[in-house]
Amino acid sequence: MSAKQKKGWKAFGMIVLILIILFVAIIGGTFWFIQDKLNKIQRIDLKEGELGISKQAEASLINYRNIAIFGVDSRDDNLDKGNRSDCIIIASMNTKTKEVRLISVYRDTYVEIEGHGLDKITHAYSYGSAPLAINTLNTNLDLNIKEFVTVNFDSVAEAIDQLGGVEIEIETTEELKYLNDYINETAKVTGKSNEKVASTGKQILNGVQAVAYSRIRYTEGGDYKRAERMRTVISAMANQLKTKNISEMNRFIDFILPKVYTNITAADIFSLLPSVTSFKITDSMGWPYQTKGITLDRWYGVPITLESNVEELHKQLFGETDYQASQKIKTISQKIVQKTGYER
Repeated sequence: MSAKQKKGWKAFGMIVLILIILFVAIIGGTFWFIQDKLNKIQRIDLKEGELGISKQAEASLINYRNIAIFGVDSRDDNLDKGNRSDCIIIASMNTKTKEVRLISVYRDTYVEIEGHGLDKITHAYSYGSAPLAINTLNTNLDLNIKEFVTVNFDSVAEAIDQLGGVEIEIETTEELKYLNDYINETAKVTGKSNEKVASTGKQILNGVQAVAYSRIRYTEGGDYKRAERMRTVISAMANQLKTKNISEMNRFIDFILPKVYTNITAADIFSLLPSVTSFKITDSMGWPYQTKGITLDRWYGVPITLESNVEELHKQLFGETDYQASQKIKTISQKIVQKTGYER
């Protein structure tokens, strides 16, 4: 899968979470009907003792619900181990302020994977599915992740088509140019037609077009503008779902849920209902902040250093101005320095 092909993951991971919760909210109190629907999700139970959460992270991040979103390179509905996580997103929810931030962890980042030594973080999912991938995030970033959602890239465009497309405004001719370039790539991946967008302005985009729109990164604003486009697609899908009748929602949810692999239960989703309308996606960022490439047996993105990158993450994301990396982080960071020779 090329770099371009991975960009739909951020949007779709949050779309899955938001639309499932929105569907439950709209249907209301028919618990048993909703529970039957949610049972279509591919579920796994995780043992917290295997997730690598330190006591320090458990205590300091008590007001943050961090959920891992994995995009795997599967071409079917098998979302278990054996699939590399070509995109890794952490949806960080501040339970007090209701702000949600999306952190993209670069797939080639050189980290320590339990039982496998230093390796690319993308390989953790392949080695041990979601439990090992979450463990790797927690132990290398000092986080408290207990929940995850895994989705398959091929589902993105089809999900949007199931909704009848989404209303998006194409703002500039430059944006239009890159949109049509990305349409060709997206059409190849999904096996759908590559119908181009003819003009700028507000219009209904089909699945391929909307996913292509969410990938654009080369206009002014770069990755920041791309993150904004992804949020635009999420909002557009949520708004489109609101216009559907119960029968149409039923068909959509029957399509999307079997393509989701998670440990989030029906009860967990119901527990979010009272506050779901208050949550707002406020920011997106990439991590690690400072890296340098190295070729060993293959190419890796080395954080310089892991310790300083983790400390900066906690200061920026969680407001922990006095945060100091745990001894575990310091030990892994030193291993990476010894292996690569890269240090500040």
